[in-house]
Amino acid sequence: MTKLLTLTTPIPDTPRDNQSFWARIATEISEAIARGVYEPGQRLPSEHDLAEQYGVNRHTVRRSLASLCQRGLVRIIQGSGTYVEDFAVDLIIGKRTRHRQSMVQAGLQGRFEVQNAQRIRATAAQSQALQVPARSALLHLQVLGVGADQPLHVSDRVFPLPRFERFESVLRETGSITDAFAAHGVMDYTRKESRITAQLPSPEVAALLKQPINRPVLFVTSVNVDSSGVPIEFARTWFAGDRVKLTVTHDEH
Repeated sequence: MTKLLTLTTPIPDTPRDNQSFWARIATEISEAIARGVYEPGQRLPSEHDLAEQYGVNRHTVRRSLASLCQRGLVRIIQGSGTYVEDFAVDLIIGKRTRHRQSMVQAGLQGRFEVQNAQRIRATAAQSQALQVPARSALLHLQVLGVGADQPLHVSDRVFPLPRFERFESVLRETGSITDAFAAHGVMDYTRKESRITAQLPSPEVAALLKQPINRPVLFVTSVNVDSSGVPIEFARTWFAGDRVKLTVTHDEH
């Protein structure tokens, strides 16, 4: 049987206090999610059931659920219902940022999937980030980061050529950026900088992340360097805002 919250008294549904009603319902449902009353992936009671439970109309309930959806706590699937978001992975951004290691720490299996690959000429921004001449040859990869079979982030990554000539093939084979670098003699690399902002995704990014276009993502630009300090990768990454929490660490070890 689907679990319902129990209030001491129903919330009277009057227009004057309507905002406090939907906000109170949203708060109680979010607290129930935090306590585990509703588990990740579980379908919430229907709008009709919640309206009866709280003694309000369905419009008030619908507004509460929309608020929870905007906060990334639930997802609304038309014709199916409202579901608690499956999980939120804590990804570490530090001196040595490794997708697979972050997945292991979260108890999940992670991998990279190459969506597209092409040779390009460096733009002004890319040549500056990688410290190469303008219009130098670069390998451009569009890569999807997956954890527990859920898309977590999608990135545009560029690498200097001919140094990383086989990078695409190794990444497709291993699913690991670290392994692809190792295959080219880069046994260790570090993050030179990361810049994090929030923005709305493009239709393409939203589709790859399987999220609504009106749900914000975390956008990170980054530069990785080898042990000699030479830039080896410039990346732009869009993280699913409802499935990923980014932790910035200043650990130098």
